[in-house]
Amino acid sequence: MLFESLLAGFQLFLTPMAIGLTFIGILIGLLVGAMPGLGPLMGIILLLPVAIGLPPVAAMGFLIAIFVGGSCGGSISAILLRIPGTPLAAATLFDGYPMAQKGRAADAIGIAISSSAIGGLIGGVVLIAASPILAKFASGFAPPEYAMLAVTGLFAIALISGGSLIKGLISGCFGLLLATIGTDEFSTGYRFTFGSHHMLNGFHIVAVVVGLFAISEMAHQIIGNDLLKKPDIKVERPGFGSLLKTLRHWGNLLRSSGIGVFFGALPGAGGVISSFSAYAIAKAAAKPGEKYGEGAEGGVVATESANNATVGGTLVPSLALGIPGDASSAMLLGALLILGFVPGPILFEQEPQFVGGIFLVYMASNIFLLIAGILATPFFVYVLRIPKFYLIPIILILCSIGTFALQASVFDLMVMFGFGLVGILFRATNYPLAPIVIGIILGPILENNLRRALLISREGYWIFLDRPVSATLVCVNVLLISGALVYAFRTRRKVFARREEA
Repeated sequence: MLFESLLAGFQLFLTPMAIGLTFIGILIGLLVGAMPGLGPLMGIILLLPVAIGLPPVAAMGFLIAIFVGGSCGGSISAILLRIPGTPLAAATLFDGYPMAQKGRAADAIGIAISSSAIGGLIGGVVLIAASPILAKFASGFAPPEYAMLAVTGLFAIALISGGSLIKGLISGCFGLLLATIGTDEFSTGYRFTFGSHHMLNGFHIVAVVVGLFAISEMAHQIIGNDLLKKPDIKVERPGFGSLLKTLRHWGNLLRSSGIGVFFGALPGAGGVISSFSAYAIAKAAAKPGEKYGEGAEGGVVATESANNATVGGTLVPSLALGIPGDASSAMLLGALLILGFVPGPILFEQEPQFVGGIFLVYMASNIFLLIAGILATPFFVYVLRIPKFYLIPIILILCSIGTFALQASVFDLMVMFGFGLVGILFRATNYPLAPIVIGIILGPILENNLRRALLISREGYWIFLDRPVSATLVCVNVLLISGALVYAFRTRRKVFARREEA
């Protein structure tokens, strides 16, 4: 079955458009990852309107390549400027920047790119091997299981994506509320449309996400005081010999990639936790001569291999269960839905050739990452010298054009700017934005399966405890909330204790 899917996927992937767009996606991903304040999520958001007009495999290859390249690109600015292009690269600067100060910037960038590519390939092997098994297991799921699975994904994202339990849950519930706007699937009644025909199908997810993340981020950048700052950086192009230097740390590479896959498969964990965890374990296991924090190659290998291995791990529950691991994978699921594909076991059963094509574009993305990353580093260095004063207007124009092009609708532009204001307010009050997107994606899944489960049940809500899998998921949800409450209570007690001591 798996071999047949990959074989059929070759026919969809081996086209000039699919291969070319995957390579272009890597370049764009590296670019947005290297530019502080953007990142893979922003790249996917900005170019999603372009992708949805392409053939399915080419479109997903383009977006997945942006995800892969963006997860690595942040290391370039972290090494050269000591400013992580993305939060994923925050741990990379511990040893990457000291290497650059010692005149080894090219080596540091080469090792970061090589480690990311190898870690991504290891994550791809797990993706190809585990996704069909998980999808086959989930093929026996009924509405109760899908409803509880959606609740688990929502809780996990809400609990981990922000520092406050309450704020994370409020953001998630706000996303669920947005998902109810439009026409009710069961009764065909109108909900929260306020008499506007524009809202009969709800808000377009692309307009909402562009507003929440892109518009609010640009406003945040404008408020900063470094709009005209022009960094003075110089670096030579790294060579492919960096791959050999990376392979010398093969034990660290395999261990850190495994950590990345594990945390990627946990909804809400993501690359930040995996990179810091991999770095901490690598530092603990280091030999006496390796000086972590002073320019150790192993530190860069650990963090960057974990970063990109996380991408493969994140796609496992996203494709097999339809539960996104983070905001970027949520956007990929949104793209799948817009293209007419339903993620989950149905996708593996009805569209095996498309799944095979996705596996292949992911593996190809990591191979292209190694080639493009090393060859195009001087270009990314040049872009990092451009002040934000010139970049922000270009990004805002691209946001507006892309959102308007979705449906040639001015209403979508209004939605985009409206949610831009919402994003600014949420950022100002430290409410996380990712749970909103997850709530919008999981909302229809939760509502439809919850109502179906109650319709077929003769015992009301007890149906969720009568079935082993759904009962297990109920227990997981209870443990998630209980653990978060205990952690929040202990943290608050420590804060009060410190205040009393002061």
